[in-house]
This record gives sequence, C-alpha cells and structure tokens, in this order.
Amino acid sequence: MSILCVLWGLQQISLKAAAPVASPMLMVAVRSLVALLLLSTLMWQRGDRPDPRHRRAGALVGSLFALEFLLVAEALRFTQASHVVVFQYTAPLFAALGLHARLPAERLGRLQWVGIALAFGGIALAFLGGHAGPGDSAIARVLLGDALALMAGAAWGATTLALRCSSLASAPATETLMYQLLGAFVLLLPIAGLSGQWHWQPSPTLWWHLGFQSLVVSFASFLAWFWLLRHYLASRLGVFSFLTPVLGVLLSVWLLDEPLEAPFLVGSVLVLAGIGLVNRPTGATGRRRL
Repeated sequence: MSILCVLWGLQQISLKAAAPVASPMLMVAVRSLVALLLLSTLMWQRGDRPDPRHRRAGALVGSLFALEFLLVAEALRFTQASHVVVFQYTAPLFAALGLHARLPAERLGRLQWVGIALAFGGIALAFLGGHAGPGDSAIARVLLGDALALMAGAAWGATTLALRCSSLASAPATETLMYQLLGAFVLLLPIAGLSGQWHWQPSPTLWWHLGFQSLVVSFASFLAWFWLLRHYLASRLGVFSFLTPVLGVLLSVWLLDEPLEAPFLVGSVLVLAGIGLVNRPTGATGRRRL
C-alpha cells in the first residue's frame, strides 16, 4: 500500500512533466487502451468473463472514471500538480456524503460532520494559496485548475458510491477495472480530438511516461488496489491512502520545482485532518469509510 501511494503521488506529476510531448488527456486515453489490452489478456488467461448483469453499472462507473480524468487532464493545464493531487484526493469526503444519503448503515456521526466541515474549510483556505503567478489572469488560471481538480475529486467520490451501491460491489477486481479503463479510452480519445488536445511527439521521454502511466499506474497499481480492497480491511487501507496527497505535494516540489504557498499548505493539512476524522470508526461496528 505504501508503494501504491508513491506511485499515485507520481501520477499527476508524470502527466504534467509529459505535457510538452503529449497532451494529458490524450496520454490518459492511450494509457487506458494499453492497460485495457493487458487486462483483457490477463482475464482471457484466467477464463474470467464479464457478467452481462453488470453492464449498466459498468457503463456508469466507466463514465464517471472518464469524467474524473477528463477533469484531471484539464486541471493540469491550468494549475500545479501538487494542487491537483490534493484536491483530487478529497474524494472520500464526497463518497462519505453520498453514502450517508444512500445507505442507512453509512450515516455520518457528529465527529464525521466535524471532519467534513474541517476539510471543506481547508479546501477554501487552499484555494487562497493558488496565487502562484503575477497578474490576475495567472491567478484566475490557477483557481480554475484548482476548481477542476476538486470536481475530479467529486467524480471519484461518485465512482466509489456507484461501486458500493450497484451490482459491481461483488464483481471481481478485473471486471471493475475493465469497465473503468474502457470508459476512459472510449470517451476521452474522441474528446481529446474534438478539443484539439491531440499533441503527441514520439520521444524517449514520451515512451517512459507512457510506460509508467499504462503498465504501472493504470494496470498494475489499480488492479492491486482492487485486490487489496477485497482481502484487507478498508479502514487500514484508507489510513495508508492519506500518504498519497502528502507524497504528491512533496514530489511535485522536488521534481517539478513547484512553489509551496503557506495558505495552500495549511489548507491541505486541514483537508487531510478532516478526511481522517471522516474515516474514524463510528458506532458499535467501528465502521470506517474510504
């Protein structure tokens, strides 16, 4: 799980670093295709066949997954990778609110509501830290990117809600991942073409980033994540996943020389603290949320 956190922290950094040779949206579409081909081969070798009863839920989950990375790709055009990783990982907040509304067993307690308030206060403060550039136009671009990244977090939370409340809750990890990769490829590739984000400059840099994004992130890490969710307590995995935005910020500052503004740093700490409270046990069952 610690290794997965490092890889996920590098995900947005890689997309940002590869932007001069490949549009982020096109990179996500192509990496999804490569990972989908690898996954299909694995499923064929195992004899895994998608259950036709899951198609409707799969279409929903695939569309939400595509929406999340559409927003991530757009956010990276306007703001820093460190901002994107923090705002994208607000997903547990949106998932908790959705589960509270849909499942009686997932009702939020007082402590969880305090966490929600604390995290959204941190989000507001982190937005004030987006003033990384001279002039109002630069500030507006960063704020737009931050808003898109926050919407990506909401889309991820909606994906979690769809998985928990549909027939895919009991589906194999490979089938769940298949729908997400298929949705990302089918939807993002034409959107990249229609929006003019078709920049693709073959080079060693491009192939290294594509290999990392497709083989390591989209295939191996996502498959490992779903496998972990089926074999270990979600609460323990959730604690580890808090490392991802922290590592993402540190790696962005180190590898991309991104500035670290004080309001954004303090706001990020509040967001993580709020997510931690939301994921604390509640009630006699000691439930925790991702």
